[in-house]
Amino acid sequence: MVAMLRQAVEVHQAGQLDAAEALYRRTLQMQAGQPDALHFLGVLCHQRGRSDEGIRLIRMALRAAPLHADAHNNLGNIHKETGKLADAEACYRQALAYNGQHHDALSNLALVLEAQQRFQEAFEAYAELLERAPRLSLAHYLMGMYLRRHVNEIGDLEHAVACFRNAVRCDGSNVRALDALGVTLYMLGRQDEAVGAYRDWLGREPDNPVPRHMLAACGGEAAPPRADDAYVREVFDRFAESFDEQLLKNLDYRAPQVLVDALIGVLGVAEGALDVLDAGCGTGLCGPLIRPHARRLDGVDLSGGMLEKARLRGGYDDLVAAELTAYLQDHPETWDVVLSADTLVYFGDLVEVLAATHAALRAGGRVAFTLEAMDADEDRSELSSSGRYRHARRYVERVLDAAGFVEVSIAASALRKEVGKPVAGWVVLARKSRRG
Repeated sequence: MVAMLRQAVEVHQAGQLDAAEALYRRTLQMQAGQPDALHFLGVLCHQRGRSDEGIRLIRMALRAAPLHADAHNNLGNIHKETGKLADAEACYRQALAYNGQHHDALSNLALVLEAQQRFQEAFEAYAELLERAPRLSLAHYLMGMYLRRHVNEIGDLEHAVACFRNAVRCDGSNVRALDALGVTLYMLGRQDEAVGAYRDWLGREPDNPVPRHMLAACGGEAAPPRADDAYVREVFDRFAESFDEQLLKNLDYRAPQVLVDALIGVLGVAEGALDVLDAGCGTGLCGPLIRPHARRLDGVDLSGGMLEKARLRGGYDDLVAAELTAYLQDHPETWDVVLSADTLVYFGDLVEVLAATHAALRAGGRVAFTLEAMDADEDRSELSSSGRYRHARRYVERVLDAAGFVEVSIAASALRKEVGKPVAGWVVLARKSRRG
């Protein structure tokens, strides 16, 4: 039985969930109520989307082994990931009561306190973790991220930089800290140092598209005409779990609402008669806003992780993982509306994607999208140190005209915040001629 349980854990850790579940259940047939088998099977059930069953199994394990700090911590994780923050907090505190050195439980406690907007308590928990585990890379990283999310003064960013550098010193394999370090340095305007951070990261992971793109964004290499698919997929798959919370709560993200409001202004009364494509749909924030106008609502995105969140949000008739330009090219004269909130910021050259959009619209169809604004009179775009592209108004006008669009409207609007300041953007509307 012990050997079978050990094997179950090994295949579980290897991601072989079917085999692991079968072995855990066989273990429980041999010894009903075995707490480790119940605990790990509960974790597995949550991973497979059966969170209620996972909670029930871990609670059974805790009745057999009430002092099991790891089980309390994992039960807290399920509550946290299903939005039951008060229950999660209680579990983490219970884990710490039985094991005061349970660093995972303490870091998780800090995270749920922050999620409940109990910021002083969260800061104290992050500080306590650092005090208890000064050589733990994660402790420095989490404190740095907290400081960057809650910037009150420039000193907070400077402190975050020190935290990320310490995280790398404690664990050279912690490339998340190098990523965070580069972003924080560009936020401070210290481009040369950001280049150094991204070169360091690329040296450790030469096949990773993220440091390569960000190195170019900070001027360390020539800028590509658009972000590589692998970069976009990697960033947003990694970001999917916390995307809505980070953008909506921490960055005052307004692009979907501003874009759809502008579009509704020209569409008029919702009649549910239009075929709509949400191009770069992400987690589906535009979906509920545009759905009343749609007979059919499709979404396309490169990131499978983001699409899964959109699928859970609901409202879409179809969701497809694909590169946007190629997808549009494969669907001529298919939609009445193509809207795209903060997707074309990953395209420097808009010529091909807007030509493909024009071809994918029916006669008289509309395109609506947002861009980050470049304050310049020139006809050009540029890759900014954020990793996103900015576009000048004259450039956007020229490309839309060349693609065949008419009735072009480009309005200035703040779409999000960065370091507490609004990010200038364009809200762009245009129509395909009714003559096709």
